[in-house]
Amino acid sequence: MANRRLAPLSEQPESFAFTPENAEWAKGQIAKYPEGRQASAVIPLLWKAQEQNGGWLPQKAIEAVADQLGMPHIRVLEVATFYTMFALEPVGRYWIQVCGTAPCDVCGARELKKYLHERLGPSGHVSPDGNFSWLEVECLGACCNAPMAQINHDYFEDLTPESLGKLMDDLAAGRPVKVGSQIGRTSSEPKDAVTTLQDETLFDGSRVGAWRKRFEEEGLKETGADATGEKARADASAAENPKAARPDAGRATESKAAAAPAQAQSPAGVEPKSDKGEVTPDRTTVAVPRTGPETVGAPQSGRSYTPTPVDPADGRPVAAAKGTTPEAGAVPANAPGKTDGSQAKPVGVTNADKAADKGPPGPKAKQ
Repeated sequence: MANRRLAPLSEQPESFAFTPENAEWAKGQIAKYPEGRQASAVIPLLWKAQEQNGGWLPQKAIEAVADQLGMPHIRVLEVATFYTMFALEPVGRYWIQVCGTAPCDVCGARELKKYLHERLGPSGHVSPDGNFSWLEVECLGACCNAPMAQINHDYFEDLTPESLGKLMDDLAAGRPVKVGSQIGRTSSEPKDAVTTLQDETLFDGSRVGAWRKRFEEEGLKETGADATGEKARADASAAENPKAARPDAGRATESKAAAAPAQAQSPAGVEPKSDKGEVTPDRTTVAVPRTGPETVGAPQSGRSYTPTPVDPADGRPVAAAKGTTPEAGAVPANAPGKTDGSQAKPVGVTNADKAADKGPPGPKAKQ
């Protein structure tokens, strides 16, 4: 790809302005867009400016388009340097843009570029007679007919170095040329004669029906049955015993919900699962309230287990003496005598203070 730079100042014109006819055309393009969206017309206006200037965009034309659309000059310059459809330096009378993307590259675009380089020189330079200049560009959208090139506004496809050379000779001489494919094919048809998808049975359904019939016959032959007789008997049976129509087959059937859950019928002598506390798929599980505390048995293990007494008066289990091992089922040792707390002596409290303030009365002693 060539560098996208403006032409040297020596080749730049001093000014640019649309002709009255092109200025009227530009106003029509701008009017296609709503107020505040005039910048959307930047590409059509640049294209018209390039066409008016002999096939390339000078700096003054870019600035004139920017002023007319109310855009900064740099924004329009960004558009002009991005698209290869805009030439930023003088071009020949016939500007040849050779596609160099992968499909064209593998089909002969390298040979085309080599031929142009030998005949015209490096890309971007105009031939001494002023007729030709060339440039490598990205995909031009004719991949099926690669390799191809765009000369001014026309596409020329299925090119070879020889056909491209003849084409350039005819253009230079002013002779008429044929646009499109240079080997005579129409649009993007196969390169040679059409050899595929010509059997009419591929489109009328008979090919599929013949395959199905052949598979059925081969299957009946493997089982030893007569294909013709078996099919006739199957057709006669279907005619005598037609299937009932099922308009609701495959559809969800809507029904009103019952006011109460349905009662499942259990066979005689069989206890329903719900009576056993098991969940049945056709009934709702109902939680049964408990009438008393549930007792949990002691863990079954080889260690000694002593339940903690509920009543504090029964005492608490006391650990065995150091160095002994409790035996399973052993009776817990009795706890030492209980105290009422009178032995405790608060810090800084004398006996006189205790006599003066005995504190709030405790619960009445049991009679």
